[in-house]
Amino acid sequence: MPNFRFQAITSNGKLLQREFEAPSKKVAGERIKKLATTRSLKVRSIDEKRTFLYKVRKNGTAVEGEQEAYSPEEVERALRKMGYKVEYVKKKWFDFKGMVPNDEVVTFIRLSADLLRQKLPYDQILTLLYEDTTNKSMKEIIRQIQKDLRDGKEGAEVYGKHEKVFGRFASYMLGVASTSGNMSQVFESTAKFIERDADFKKNMRRSLFMPSITVLAVIGTLLFFIGYVFPVTAEMFLEFDIVLPPLTAQALNWSYWLQAHWVILTILHVAPVVLVAMMWKNKKGRLILDRLLIRIPLIGELMHKTSIEIFSRVFHTLYSGSGQNIEVIRIAAEACRNTYIEHQIKEEAIRSMLEDGTGLIESLEATQVFPKSALSRFRLGAESGSLKENSGQLADYYEKQTEYKLESVINWINLGINIFIFIALIYITVVSSEAAIIQPNY
Repeated sequence: MPNFRFQAITSNGKLLQREFEAPSKKVAGERIKKLATTRSLKVRSIDEKRTFLYKVRKNGTAVEGEQEAYSPEEVERALRKMGYKVEYVKKKWFDFKGMVPNDEVVTFIRLSADLLRQKLPYDQILTLLYEDTTNKSMKEIIRQIQKDLRDGKEGAEVYGKHEKVFGRFASYMLGVASTSGNMSQVFESTAKFIERDADFKKNMRRSLFMPSITVLAVIGTLLFFIGYVFPVTAEMFLEFDIVLPPLTAQALNWSYWLQAHWVILTILHVAPVVLVAMMWKNKKGRLILDRLLIRIPLIGELMHKTSIEIFSRVFHTLYSGSGQNIEVIRIAAEACRNTYIEHQIKEEAIRSMLEDGTGLIESLEATQVFPKSALSRFRLGAESGSLKENSGQLADYYEKQTEYKLESVINWINLGINIFIFIALIYITVVSSEAAIIQPNY
């Protein structure tokens, strides 16, 4: 998150200077404007921290580098104090650090957990990770985390502002870890969750990406063959009044129909994609899509059980064993990666527990998103006083089940694609062969 600094004059004429963070310069300006109104301040300047390039000399040796600051004058003054002769200090116009890959997040949390288990101080761990990380964005995030922790900020605030990178659950857990009695255990639980989540996403991409590309390639080939290549050959026979075989004539009719309606067909294929993309970005639309997602054959059941697995694992990690743990249920619902399931848990289960005093199991059952096996496991845990252990066992069970289910889904998808390719090749071969054996009428 960008850093800003503002300077203002108070009502008694004193200079006030503060540094703060904000998502953008516009938001920073709005905050300062509100502060100036409530505290009667006269704002002099609002500066954003930028990266500056510099070139200096010392003992005849030229040194180039970059430094973050609020103005080039600050960089120049600092370099001169260090005994350097400054040749230039200029703003770095293109300071794109790139996105943070999910692998970088997994590595950060896993290594932190491993090194904490070896009793290494967390500040030293951050220093090691900062030096070894090659991704510029992740490097900057680690630097900010280390700086904020050294400044005495709360863990929830430190990691909360990086929620977009770490995710809701991970940022919450890392914030809790700094105030917990067993920091290494919390990091270990978070690392296991993040690794599992990353593996699932990778396997889903593997199962859907290449099959999608293959299907699109085959459909494109068929359209090119029927819409462009085949008519050139078939129309040559029509010029000689040759009667075309049934399949060839049908393919030619399809070709004419595609050529006549290609605009409508393009719109009909593009419109659903655009609609889904727009719904995905909209809160209500995303709720509808996620509800439909868990009802899709094969994939839907897999996504549904994976969300329940995540809920159970987060619940197991955070559950304290006393009271209703409303906050634990809320965090687990937000982490489950399905907005419909999250909505049902928050609106049905949590509201019922708070307003009507309903028990945990009855509230979860009212959501109608938990399978019978999950509810029976939660009920058994509640009755035996081992809800934490049972939720962990449920998460492990669903983890194994979804792994096998994913392999089955991949096999079925590959089988369907192979059959589709087989039929397409047979069709192209038969039509081409039929056209090749047409005999002219002399």
